[in-house]
Amino acid sequence: MDALFRKHDRLLAGTSLEIIREKMWQIHWNAQIVSIVGAKGVGKSTLIKQHLKRTYPLGDRKVLYCSADTVDFSTRTLVDLAEEFVIHGGELLAIDEIHKYRPGTADWSREVKEIYELFPSLKLILSGSSLLGFKEGDADLSRRAIKYTMPGLSFREALRFYHGLEFPVWTLEDILAHPYDLWETVTSKCKPIVLFKEYLEKGYYPFLLEGEGEYYIRIEQMINYIIETELPQICKVDVSNIRKIQALIKLICDEVPFELNANKIAAAFEIGRDTVVEYIKYLGDAKVLNLVYSDKKKIGKLAKPDKVFMENPNLLHALTPGKVDIGTARECFAVGCLSEGHNVEYGKVNGDFKVDSKYTFEIGGRGKDFSQIAGIPDSYIFADDWDMPDGAKLPLWMLGFLY
Repeated sequence: MDALFRKHDRLLAGTSLEIIREKMWQIHWNAQIVSIVGAKGVGKSTLIKQHLKRTYPLGDRKVLYCSADTVDFSTRTLVDLAEEFVIHGGELLAIDEIHKYRPGTADWSREVKEIYELFPSLKLILSGSSLLGFKEGDADLSRRAIKYTMPGLSFREALRFYHGLEFPVWTLEDILAHPYDLWETVTSKCKPIVLFKEYLEKGYYPFLLEGEGEYYIRIEQMINYIIETELPQICKVDVSNIRKIQALIKLICDEVPFELNANKIAAAFEIGRDTVVEYIKYLGDAKVLNLVYSDKKKIGKLAKPDKVFMENPNLLHALTPGKVDIGTARECFAVGCLSEGHNVEYGKVNGDFKVDSKYTFEIGGRGKDFSQIAGIPDSYIFADDWDMPDGAKLPLWMLGFLY
């Protein structure tokens, strides 16, 4: 136990509180079980350590942070740790990377459930892969844990992280109703078009702060880890199909926005049609892809998405350097922003996207006109390289202020 506390002290002592994401204030930290899931690299671990450092003084033995992927758990169970911790007066136990505890099993969820029942005074904070929310083991905790999903940095957050520029969150309704106010607020402090181009290439992941030169390498490593480790361990994907999944992602990167022809891909990769759809959905759950349907109300287990996008534009630049189509990057950005808190459907006939079953959005460059959405109520163009609002034609970067 002393060794775990020493690690805890070192990790928290090295955690900076200089920049804290707003997600910190959105989480109900006093719940008995708080679960934070998200893609690898978005900052879950840092957020938890920042919360602990803000809440407890260094050296306090009522709190313990540990990671489930360390050697400490090769000889002890989660229940044993919790019991020893509670006996010594522990109040809050934070277990990072929970999905790495005895990988390939559902032991972590069973043990967390047992801890919940045995030690009702003990609070737990868990973090793990976004894939955890779709497995049966996690379902046992759905009524006990409050779950939060953590995205990467929005454009607004990136301006704060990398340029020290502070701006509030704007709702979609406020952006559409008062675009000039947002434009004036932002352009009074910076040139958003220039910084937006930078963000589309680099800036979604907080680890850009750790070195620009290795940014794309870390993204590639992250994607490979998801495919080679998380999908087989959490989703039971056949390891013999890993290379086919890698090839599928490369295909999507080259052709995004990608209209999925599951039968054609199944024939080319020599796997079943249903398997193709299943893998695509796993990659969506893992926050590698964004899946867009023309009618979300009719999504079945094996229904294929109408369009497939990479989860954020940085993935495109990392996986297909020098070959990224700007139109692809624009739509990828728009879907990613709007998917945080809004229902996004493929427009199919009118406009690129239908949002919240009310708004019709067309995404494009400065030359984009209203011909495709003429006469449609509540329709807007979000245009890249567009310097200021002009009626219902708004700068694309404004969607980066939604969270």
